[in-house]
Amino acid sequence: MINRVTRFLKEARVELRKVTWPTPKEALASTSVVIVVVIIMSLFLGVVDLGLTRIIRLVLG
Repeated sequence: MINRVTRFLKEARVELRKVTWPTPKEALASTSVVIVVVIIMSLFLGVVDLGLTRIIRLVLG
């Protein structure tokens, strides 16, 4: 078991050396895009939820 864990950690280290890490500027830009998309999707889903709630209340009365 310990040999398997050791082998896994060594292989993980080798793979992490192959990773191209983003620059701080790229990381900030990507994070900004994600935050904006999350806000837009949250607003959209909130409006859809509100609309469907009102429609269901009208139908069920």
